[in-house]
Amino acid sequence: MHEKAQDLLHGKRLDTILEELVDYYDGFEKLGEQINIKCFTDNPSIKSSLKFLRKTEWARAKVESLYLYVLRQKKKQ
Repeated sequence: MHEKAQDLLHGKRLDTILEELVDYYDGFEKLGEQINIKCFTDNPSIKSSLKFLRKTEWARAKVESLYLYVLRQKKKQ
């Protein structure tokens, strides 16, 4: 199962994932409610968030997990 989930992320750039999440949640405010990390709640931007996520593995894992959840939700609709 984990291997199949990784396939959904294969070839996906982090900036694309982040932009899709921001769009899905209508901005950083609601995204920050889903994943409470400072780069989403305190003066957020795509650029600053990407810089943090590229350096912080646990935060990136949370973003990727949420992205997989969003993909499943979109598929249900």
